[in-house]
Amino acid sequence: MGRILLVIRLALRDLRRRRTEAALLLIAILAATTTLTLGLVLRDAAGDPYQSTRAATKGPDVVANANLAGLTELGKLATASGVTEHSGPYPVIAGKLEASGRTSDVQAMGRDATVAAVDQPEVTQGSWVSDGGVVLEAAFADSLDVGVGDSVALGGRSFKVVGVAVTAAMPPYPGASCIVSAGCINGAIPDDRDLPAGLLHNPGLVWLTQADVRSLASDRSSLSYVMNLKLAEPDKAQAFVDRTGGDHGGAMPMQTWESILADATDLARDSQILLLIGAWLLGLLAVASLSVLVGGRMADQTKRIGLLKAVGGTPGLVAAVLLAEYLLVAVVAAAAGLMIGALTAPLLTESSAGLVGGAGTASLTWSTIGLVTAVALGVAVVATTVPAVRAAQSSTVSALADAARPPRRTGWLITLSARLPVPLLLALRVTARRPRRVVLGVVSIAVTVSGIYVLLVLNAFLTDQPGTGAYTEAQVAVLRHVLLVWTVILLTLAAVNAIVITWATVLDNRHASALARALGATPREVTVALATAQVLPALLGAVMGVFPGGFLLFASINTITGGDSDKATLPAPWQLIALVLATVLVVAALTSVPAHLGGRRPVTATL
Repeated sequence: MGRILLVIRLALRDLRRRRTEAALLLIAILAATTTLTLGLVLRDAAGDPYQSTRAATKGPDVVANANLAGLTELGKLATASGVTEHSGPYPVIAGKLEASGRTSDVQAMGRDATVAAVDQPEVTQGSWVSDGGVVLEAAFADSLDVGVGDSVALGGRSFKVVGVAVTAAMPPYPGASCIVSAGCINGAIPDDRDLPAGLLHNPGLVWLTQADVRSLASDRSSLSYVMNLKLAEPDKAQAFVDRTGGDHGGAMPMQTWESILADATDLARDSQILLLIGAWLLGLLAVASLSVLVGGRMADQTKRIGLLKAVGGTPGLVAAVLLAEYLLVAVVAAAAGLMIGALTAPLLTESSAGLVGGAGTASLTWSTIGLVTAVALGVAVVATTVPAVRAAQSSTVSALADAARPPRRTGWLITLSARLPVPLLLALRVTARRPRRVVLGVVSIAVTVSGIYVLLVLNAFLTDQPGTGAYTEAQVAVLRHVLLVWTVILLTLAAVNAIVITWATVLDNRHASALARALGATPREVTVALATAQVLPALLGAVMGVFPGGFLLFASINTITGGDSDKATLPAPWQLIALVLATVLVVAALTSVPAHLGGRRPVTATL
């Protein structure tokens, strides 16, 4: 048969013989590829609802606003170079809206009943503005639980809600842009600070007729004006703003459609950042898991390697067979991760009430497919190449003999362990036999605990969010779903790692354990020793995961997102102590089963 077909058949046969290990291998790579797919799909899908809204509402490329003194300059923008269409200037007034027993700050914009050439809000319920009627921005109406037919009070007058609409000229509530000269502030107000007089706090957006807006104004100076511009080259909107002197702090602030898109999709962006960071953490765990799993499988395949070489297999063929097993699993894991990530993404990218459409079933781009597949194959190659080549280059005679590997004698360790109880004596010597495996175990636990540390911080942050204005309750629920996905996958892969490391230790120490039992150690003492050999690195890894691991990881996330770490609520000392203790107990419980099985293997058969 052909060489490639031979390699594939041998690899598939070995995977069928060791289905449990193949399943653990699949889970390890699948966790990383699924999370990475979610992060990449969120990046691509986040802007879809906004683009749908922009197309449906004739969204502007630049939104400019000014007070009465700047009205003349604002009007000149309509004939500026590069402007193809415009609408406005429209009058805007700051006010307070009372509805459903709640009072909220609003920006009331006066509009015409006719269709505008630029920024014509899409009515999702009811009808467009009319005398005595008000149209509410959809996310604002959803927050107030107000619908068509309800009555609201604005500026001491009663208006009937005639419609609910969406717009691409402003981010949905509560992140609306400020278009009134009075000024606005979004987000939470600290309890020890008062809101400056005249500023609007998390204002909503409503539309009235121009006559109604002017009737609410005490004088013309209380009115602001807004104009929507369409450019010949939308991609150069920021250059247009820079050329015409518009900025957020000047007399005539301007906002480009790109900045509105960023503000409108900040929830999806935050979700994407969390998932991508989680994907890299899980990638590290997957490499550690595969490295240990490969080492354990090589120890269990020693005689098979000798047989392959004895019947004519070259070291290159043997290495190809060993590597092919993991590459086949990596390809399956990448395909499954892409499918699960694409189907799950819509649950984490639900459109805001202030946008048209939703992410739907996210489409996979070729770049996403290529990157996820490359990561899966890269993880498999990095973890497998060195042990596969080393095993292939081993002596055929020694591989067929499958003799026990002589332990390295360490004088100080023998002296230290000699007076310890038998389980601790054996545990220290088991640990010393594989220092690199101990390092992998410590790193695995440290990465897991660092992730949990960040999850505790983010959970405390989200607990304080509803009602503060940074996120709505629905948005907080979506972010909690993201954290739940991260938590479940992180803990699952960490559990797989603990089991894999213990089982690899059991396989690697089967001769030494059998010899210890032949010299008088009981099965229970051997079981406790194998479990303790994993608990000691877990304790060290848990401590390192809290500090500096968790602290540094949170600082990195805070830097990427541009947040303010001083406002974050860090875990209390008792929570960190409980986290370390819980980690040690969980590792002890997970490792007890494979250690129990390894400690009761027949001595005679092993020796």
